[in-house]
Amino acid sequence: MKIATKFLGEVEITNEDIITFPEGIPGFQDVTKFVLLPLDQDLPLALLQAIETAELSFIVAYPFVFKPNYVFDLSMEDSNVLAVDQEEDIVTYAIVTLKEKLSDSTMNLLAPVVINMKKKVGKQIVLSDNKAYPLRFSLRALEGSVK
Repeated sequence: MKIATKFLGEVEITNEDIITFPEGIPGFQDVTKFVLLPLDQDLPLALLQAIETAELSFIVAYPFVFKPNYVFDLSMEDSNVLAVDQEEDIVTYAIVTLKEKLSDSTMNLLAPVVINMKKKVGKQIVLSDNKAYPLRFSLRALEGSVK
């Protein structure tokens, strides 16, 4: 099926590409179906695109590229929502706020987006230890490495 996207125009996806967020994403609880689309193979960024609302799209980053020691525990409730059987099935992203210069951009480490890639279920989790990671973590770590 084809969907309209905010940044990439019209793209072709399959039903297997669809990730369900049973609780939506905070602020967008009524939108539950998304797809991950690559943006640029040279950058650890992707697009988390709502499949039914072209205007609703989040740029996400693989946070471990920017903060290698990023770690948090999933609660039992979150593990249940995500239907976690094996830790290897889980992929973590952080929502990015892009600025004109990539080095001025930030990502939200306080509320990671966690996806069970095997079961195609996702959830944005607000970490209970809100002092461990910032809401706006600088992407300066990539400065000089962007082509």
